[in-house]
Amino acid sequence: MSVGGARMGAMPASRPGPAAAAATAGATAGVAAGVAAGAAVAGATDRPAVRGRRAPAVEQLSLSQARRIALRAQGLDRARPSGPVTMRGFQSVVDRLGLLQIDSVNVLARAHLMPTFSRLGPYDVGLLDRAAGTAPRRLVECWAHEASFVPPSTYRLLGWRQRAYREHAWGSIREVPLQLSGAVEEIRALVHERGPVTAREVHAIYEAEHPRVITGWGWNWTMAKRVLEFLFFTGEVTAARRNAAFERCYDLTERVLPPAVLAAPEPSLEDAVRALVEIGARAHGIGTVGCFDDYFRLRNQARAGVAVAELVEEGVLRPVRVAGWDARPTYLHRDASLPRRASGRALLSPFDPLVFERRRLEELFGMRYRIEIYVPEAKRVHGYYVLPFLLGEQLAARVDLKADRGSGVLRVQAAHLEPGTPGETLPALVAELEELARWLGLHDVRVADGARGDLAGPLAGVVGA
Repeated sequence: MSVGGARMGAMPASRPGPAAAAATAGATAGVAAGVAAGAAVAGATDRPAVRGRRAPAVEQLSLSQARRIALRAQGLDRARPSGPVTMRGFQSVVDRLGLLQIDSVNVLARAHLMPTFSRLGPYDVGLLDRAAGTAPRRLVECWAHEASFVPPSTYRLLGWRQRAYREHAWGSIREVPLQLSGAVEEIRALVHERGPVTAREVHAIYEAEHPRVITGWGWNWTMAKRVLEFLFFTGEVTAARRNAAFERCYDLTERVLPPAVLAAPEPSLEDAVRALVEIGARAHGIGTVGCFDDYFRLRNQARAGVAVAELVEEGVLRPVRVAGWDARPTYLHRDASLPRRASGRALLSPFDPLVFERRRLEELFGMRYRIEIYVPEAKRVHGYYVLPFLLGEQLAARVDLKADRGSGVLRVQAAHLEPGTPGETLPALVAELEELARWLGLHDVRVADGARGDLAGPLAGVVGA
């Protein structure tokens, strides 16, 4: 196998054979069958070929090679580029990742803003606002991994989920047509007449009839918000933009998507799923059916297994084995490349695509990572909003961070080293924290009094000096 950044897709693909067709047929039987489908494809290269000849052996990769492939696919394998970040640079991140997950937690920076910083460094967040809020849009909002920004062309691949909302939406959204059918018609007409509108503006119209009900748990959505989110989930409306309060400004999807995307025929379910699996596989570089299924939360590994089998037949994916991984079939995207070394440095949001799939993260990098936002403070192990710190090809540490905007300080609430951490972790982390603080408009980095973790004391001795 060649190294040094050579495209691995240029290497000969495994010969497609009857095993792949059998995999495609068998994967429709359920989740287990879908995983078995991928196994059949992966195993095809180990069985004797026709006329007594054996097909080429499945390529073996070390864990280090798999990590570097994954980091290159994610744009995290090298130092960030110098100079100001342009729309072209921002678009390169969107093209590479395929989506940006949205989350409203703003203790540090909103989730959709962090992946670009992790890959490009300090940038003008107005680039994202322009990409998603002005025509012709480069990004639109929909339910993808979770609520996400995706390219408009990808939006059209998710129509099957929008129609199948009874299967994919959660209860408060799924029941809207049954509980609020009259309001759905009225609010649909209101958006048509007045859009873009926020949920707060629509609630003001219906507040007398449908007052907000506050409970001790949950999002406490108003009736207007529930209806608008139902229309959003089903694809009738989307966000024309976000306002200064980060509220969606809902408008008809037909007025938001670029005309060329609207005019394109909607793909079949099979074609859409195959395209989504391929986007996930390209973004991962290397992974399993489960990894690719999770990228857009397809929640159907049987269907994803069929797509993987077809992509293997087409030469888009090829089976490989990674030393130290379990027996699940693993696949390499034809655009994947293997750098000689990984020299990047980045703090990763809890919602970064490299962190999405927790099992994959643990198998690749040895980090068992869980979000503890909803864990009572006394029971948290690593903290409230914890960011893994990537150094080279290792996740070297994890830090719990808070942007104290009133004081202009980036506060380190906890800092923990990972096993096998390289010696340069501390100065590299300090440099990353200082760069993050500058991007957030904060003038200092401080370790909080009583900060937990074996790295908190050494870190305090450096940033507090």
